[in-house]
Parts: sequence; structure tokens; C-alpha cells
Amino acid sequence: MLIDTIRRGLESVGLFRRIARRTPGQFLDRSYSDGAGRLRYKLYVPARFRRGRSSLLVMLHGCRQTPEDFATGTRMNDLADEHGFLVAYPAQSATANVFTCWNWFLGKDQAREGGEPALIAGIAREVALEHAVDATRTFIAGLSAGGAMAVVLGATYPDLFSAVGVHSGLPYRAAHNAASAMAAMRGGTSRLDSTGVTHATPTIVFHGDRDTTVDLGNGSAIVDQAVSNAERDLGPLRKAIREGISSEGRSYTATTYRASRTASFIEYWVLHGAGHAWSGGFSKGSYTDGSGPDASAEMVRFFLGRS
Repeated sequence: MLIDTIRRGLESVGLFRRIARRTPGQFLDRSYSDGAGRLRYKLYVPARFRRGRSSLLVMLHGCRQTPEDFATGTRMNDLADEHGFLVAYPAQSATANVFTCWNWFLGKDQAREGGEPALIAGIAREVALEHAVDATRTFIAGLSAGGAMAVVLGATYPDLFSAVGVHSGLPYRAAHNAASAMAAMRGGTSRLDSTGVTHATPTIVFHGDRDTTVDLGNGSAIVDQAVSNAERDLGPLRKAIREGISSEGRSYTATTYRASRTASFIEYWVLHGAGHAWSGGFSKGSYTDGSGPDASAEMVRFFLGRS
């Protein structure tokens, strides 16, 4: 009887600890405005968050998505609970784009201190200041149009964002209007233009090789841009290729580029047989593919491993 009582007590303690680890944080409604306009955003503050040496991840949704939907599909808030970082989800306005796509393809939204990049950077700065985020631990990632805009932010604000994550996105300045954007999405990306990119930014890219919305060639072009910028700043990178299969049976090819023996500077994950969807995502969110590998977990590993 005493042994059973002790066992039940230990089990209850273990259960309490598991529940404590799963204690949800706060998912707050916020807004930011400056001379460039106004954006609504959601901010997730995990229960384990501690001011000081903390991190911030800005997540940019794709077309026809919302911050809430994107958070559900990527399960990024769960990883924030586990690792203790903040997540900001800017929301594109339907007045700015009828399909709520980020306007990554317009010249005014491809430059520093103007348009949507300025608003997104402003959100990152506001959250970082309010919560005492480490200046070297602010990251940005996105899906599709959000992935393309994440590339823009990495190119225009390398002093703010320490690394970029791109899923099914497009390279910097791949288009200059809606017509050229459609051509680029089909694989018609012309000569890469990195004019004005002053610093190379660590970048991790995921792309399905059966993506019929944004052609795989765009993922390769993002990597080519990133490698060119990195080798300009760091010298030749060492390239390594690894083939793998996720626990759910999805095969992939992961290529890494390193400037040293430490963390990789660029990673390119080609997902074989995958379409236009967040790899390893949760089915209750839109544009997700549960077959893996887990893009969210790999991006967090890439980001947090930088320092």
C-alpha cells in the first residue's frame, strides 16, 4: 500500500511537471504604426520567457493566411514554449493586397526604410526594445510571399535580423510588378540582383520539388544569392550534401555551406515529392504537409545555434 502511494505521488509529480512544461504563454493582439503606415500583429510570449539574453522570431504568413492560421500550421508557438523565445506574426492588410500577400515584388517594398519592410522592421524593433531582446538574436522567416518578404528583410536589414528562414519563397528582387512576379513564381527569375546588399545573412531554405505554385528554381536562386553574398564577405564556403528520410517517410536532400567548422552559414533543404506547403506542419493550419522533415524545428535549431 505504501509503495503504491509513493508511486502515485511520483506519477502525479511527473504529470505536474509535464503540464507545467506545456503551460501556454500569452498570444497578444498588437499594432504598430509609423510614417510607412500601420500593421496589426500577434505577439506570442511564452510562459518561460525571461528578459535579457532572449530571442525574437518574426514569422511572415503566406497569401490568404492570417497570423493565427500560420501559428497553428507551423506550431512555432510550441517551440517558443520549449526554448523560451518570442514570436511576432505581422498581419498583411487586405487593403494593401487583396489576397493578403506581402508585396515583395514591388520596388517600394524592396528597399530599406520604406513600405512594408520598414513596418516589419519597426515591429521587430518595438518588440525587441520592450522585452530586452539580445541584439544578435532577432530572426525572420516566412512561407511563400512571406518567405520572399523575409528574404527582402534579410537583404535590407542585415543589422537587425541575424538569420533568415525561407519556405517556398523567392529571391531578392526577383520581380518588379505583379506580372513579373507571376513569371518569377513559374520559374522565370531573371538575372539575380543583389544591388545594395551590404552584408551576407545566414539563411536556411526549404522548398518542395513538386511545388506548382512557386517553382523550385526560386529556392535554388535564393541559395545562389546567399552563397554569392557570403563568399564576398567570408571567402569560399565548404559545401556538403546529405540525403535523408523523415520519420513520416519524406525523402529530402539537405545541402550545407560552411565558412568554418562551426555552424552552417547556409542550408538548402529540397523536399522530394512535396508541394507548396510548410514541411512538418500541423493539418489544422493551411498550406501544411505533415510528412516532414520539421521545417519549424530545423529553422529554430539553425537560428538559436548561431550564438
